[in-house]
Amino acid sequence: MSVADRLTELGLVLPAVAAPVGAYVPAARSGALVHTSGQLPFVDGALPLTGLVGGGVTPESARHLAGIAALNAVAAVAALLAEETGEEPAAALEHVARVVKVVGFVASDPAFTGQPGVVNGASELLGDLFGAAGRHARSAVGVAALPLGSPVEVEIVVETR
Repeated sequence: MSVADRLTELGLVLPAVAAPVGAYVPAARSGALVHTSGQLPFVDGALPLTGLVGGGVTPESARHLAGIAALNAVAAVAALLAEETGEEPAAALEHVARVVKVVGFVASDPAFTGQPGVVNGASELLGDLFGAAGRHARSAVGVAALPLGSPVEVEIVVETR
């Protein structure tokens, strides 16, 4: 099954890539690897929740947001690949050989230590979308704050063929 078919099966649509809020690009290629910038869980251009996980944001909500941020990272990869190949973004994802690395940042209340469980939201979405090729190395990092008050931020590295 293609990645585009999996998107449909999961009821997902690749979102528009968020415009950078600084001097960077959403995704950059180096050889066979595509690295994304950190992606926030924007939905229709806005953050659904803000705040610290373990404070005003529940771990379950943050886990869901991590999946959204991962989908936004996939959209950044798809846009870059589509630009290179001339294909539609979802079709261009067929050039992803595997997800290599995921880094998830969790804006955490000082007492919160469940960052890996939050970042599982991103890992599970990538596994659902890419199957075995979605298995990856990962870091889950607790931080004091993230841009715009976001509870989570996700970046990915994918290998292309």
